[in-house]
Amino acid sequence: MPSFEPVLVYGTPGPVDVLALAAHPDDVELAVGGTLLNLDRAGHKTAIVDFTRGELGTRGTPEQRLTESAEAARLLRLTARENLGLPDGNLENTLANRRRVIEAIRRYRPHLLLINAPACRHPDHPAAAALAADANFYAGLAQIQTVDPDGTPQAPHRAAHVLHYMQSVEFDPTLVVDVSDVWDERMRAFFAYRSQFHDPAAPPDEAEPQTFISNPDFADWVAARAHSYGYRIGARRGEPLLYRHGPFGTDDLFAVFAKAKRFA
Repeated sequence: MPSFEPVLVYGTPGPVDVLALAAHPDDVELAVGGTLLNLDRAGHKTAIVDFTRGELGTRGTPEQRLTESAEAARLLRLTARENLGLPDGNLENTLANRRRVIEAIRRYRPHLLLINAPACRHPDHPAAAALAADANFYAGLAQIQTVDPDGTPQAPHRAAHVLHYMQSVEFDPTLVVDVSDVWDERMRAFFAYRSQFHDPAAPPDEAEPQTFISNPDFADWVAARAHSYGYRIGARRGEPLLYRHGPFGTDDLFAVFAKAKRFA
């Protein structure tokens, strides 16, 4: 399957605190858009790097997906968003694919890395998770030499912490982020992907084939799951995350649990 050239979709590349990697445009918005908005509110810089343009998708076009992902990036208040142009449906963990992801990780130099789910109904999602995790390790090796688009040599960098976001297959989360206060903003970014979701205003003869996420009930399911996980932590809405290769450590136990749980 052919690949595309990498393209800057939104903003200006540079070091950020948190980088989200995704197999397709809209993966992040479906899973952790609220988490990114929370981080922005707290003063942290965030960015997204999508691996593919979703060109195998049943609905819309790759060009539409790029336009929609730029609008979603604006709504999420990202520092930048890129698309690596890797082939949709063929996210193999090859040297060439890893190199593009390594270059992105070194370009953004995140402390936290958010990646696709380890298991999912869509084969690209766990494939992207494995590709992202391996690239993060190799990005820290000085003997692997890469350059920025302008030819500047890149310094090694490895994100300190990697977390999976939940997609269609549930896992037992390590933590749940309270996204109650940003839920409406999060859903505006979600619905930026007009080509992918149910449009009740579309004339019947112009309607595209229904998919797993264009089903009219899909957005309700997303909200219901967020409510379910939020309730478990005493919040109205929550986004679950799985820490990769735990446990994670702390030298301040009280700070980790500083926020009270409403339903003890």
